[in-house]
Amino acid sequence: MKVFWKKKQFWGGLIAVALLAYCVKDIKLSEIRILLSRVDLNFLLLAIVSSYVYLILKGIRWRILLSPQKKESYRWAVSLYSAGQILNIVMPVLTGQVGRLILFARKEGLRKTVIFSAIVLEILFDAATLIIFVFFTSLAFAFPEEYRSLSYIISGITVVIIIGLYMTLHNQHRLEEVGRRHLRDRWPGIYIAVKKFIRSFTKGIELLRSSQHICGSLLISLVIWACHMLVIFFLIRSFGLELPLAAAAVVMIVNTVVLMVPITPGNAGTFEVAVSASLAAFSTGRSDAVLFSLALHLIDLLPIFTLGMTFIHYDRTTLKEIKTRHADEVIFDRLSEDGTLLEEEEERV
Repeated sequence: MKVFWKKKQFWGGLIAVALLAYCVKDIKLSEIRILLSRVDLNFLLLAIVSSYVYLILKGIRWRILLSPQKKESYRWAVSLYSAGQILNIVMPVLTGQVGRLILFARKEGLRKTVIFSAIVLEILFDAATLIIFVFFTSLAFAFPEEYRSLSYIISGITVVIIIGLYMTLHNQHRLEEVGRRHLRDRWPGIYIAVKKFIRSFTKGIELLRSSQHICGSLLISLVIWACHMLVIFFLIRSFGLELPLAAAAVVMIVNTVVLMVPITPGNAGTFEVAVSASLAAFSTGRSDAVLFSLALHLIDLLPIFTLGMTFIHYDRTTLKEIKTRHADEVIFDRLSEDGTLLEEEEERV
């Protein structure tokens, strides 16, 4: 067992506490009372509803991404997706994505490589949508040079990955043949693992063969991020801040870019710093900006935990079980003892 100060959770939590303390250190109780007295509850309710719609749409998109492999109910997809987001929050750094992958694979009854490829598609659609929002928002707001440069890098990486996925999908047999010629005799174990990965991965990106599925996934991605922008905009109105819709888009974009690599559990602290800093560009007072960031963070987390815990309750499982039950699993399933692929064995049965 690791000593607690050697665990990633400990250091992530310590950073979160330090950042939160830095954010709230100058806020007075009287300022909180003044803010609460002027909060518009109607706009606050609209922000909460939009946050639920945002998460539900992400669950629906997940179902669409997996539709070539498995058909399932929308309610199941949304609740399972929410449970996966809880894992992404409570597990340290990027291990949350691995935990989410294992949970989805076990509950969907699909290979982990298939789930991995669906997660890649999900990230790509989000990146493409973010690029679109950056383009249109930049027409109304001049982004700092560092954010513009980062958006160019994200755009380039997204295009390269999309081309790579497309080439992999349409050249699967050629890739397997190259592996057979160069790896099978010299490194048979590596050859089998590579072949197995290619077959499972291409199954997961079958959606890219259909222009209808691509357009549908991109369209719902645009609606998803529009909903998130509305969450921010309605909360801005609730706080009585006179900021345009473009400000909500800027907060969303900056926050998304800054939090691409999670450092703290649930992005606590880093979220507040990113949001309050982006609001400062619109001459928002420090206290209002920090309190706004805290409220936005809570509103973002509310649907994740309510919908996710509903799944965990009815599935009769626990977070601890999800985190530890398959801790020793690897991304790829084991090969059969004679060195053949499990898919090939299943096809022969």
